[in-house]
Amino acid sequence: MPPDALASTPPPNAWLREHLRHHFVEVQDARLHVVEAGSGRPVILLHGFPDFWYVWRCQIPGLVSAGHRVIVPDLRGFNLSSKPAPVSRYRPEVLAADVNGIAEHFGLEGATLVAHDWGGIVAWHTAMSRPAWLRRLVIMNSPHPVAMLRGLRRLRQLRKSWYIFYFQLPWLPEALLRRGNAATLRNILRVNPERPGAFSTEDVEYYVEAHLQPGAIRGALSCYRAAVRGGAGCFAGQVRPIEVPTLVLWGDADRYLEPWLAEPPRELVPNCTVRHFPGASHWVMVDRADDVTRAIIEHSA
Repeated sequence: MPPDALASTPPPNAWLREHLRHHFVEVQDARLHVVEAGSGRPVILLHGFPDFWYVWRCQIPGLVSAGHRVIVPDLRGFNLSSKPAPVSRYRPEVLAADVNGIAEHFGLEGATLVAHDWGGIVAWHTAMSRPAWLRRLVIMNSPHPVAMLRGLRRLRQLRKSWYIFYFQLPWLPEALLRRGNAATLRNILRVNPERPGAFSTEDVEYYVEAHLQPGAIRGALSCYRAAVRGGAGCFAGQVRPIEVPTLVLWGDADRYLEPWLAEPPRELVPNCTVRHFPGASHWVMVDRADDVTRAIIEHSA
């Protein structure tokens, strides 16, 4: 483990402490913290907001046991990864280039890309760039960019997306997210998942440490600011069809996204299967951890 990794407390999960390999990878203008475990066919896992690599703690051991090499970055702006100041450095296509840089660094071929929430936006853009290393795509509770734009034209979804516009305010969201030793984050992790105890006390403290890394809140919010400032083109970008087999896993009890957003435009993602999980929250990978792990393994076969 490189000295830089010691800036973060070891994870409370004993399996992860024993099996993870920590790396720092130079891509574009950023230095990304990446954890790796296992060997075999590669799987990249991308987190969303307000998460970091640890949100995949329930999936990593199962994927490794199934014979996969698991690679999990902290996206730029989060936890131990670089946090560039310009908001433009967080546009979805820039983050997608980070993912391609990680795949190139590790020499990946035939990989499955798995992503949740904001990481899903990055994954959709990555898949649209048609990298040669990408073999399968799995998306969780993250609409295709075209579907999201359609959703924001409907009042019900627009109300659920209020936080996206709140995050555009200067300094205030950062101050409130930092207030009370990250009290808002603690509350989100306590009340949002449907499964009782989905985040243990130790998990929450590990999250708080990542959340309060210098510049991390600003960096995370820069993803939302870059998307809105870029307008509709930043979400949809240069929309291209995604040909790789795609699996969408959707927790229907999501407080932030309507269930119908799970369906991507069929003309843009023709080879897609959508699986709904009634009663699972936005954090479907913790509410239905075993089912999600099994679905990833089956889709990656």
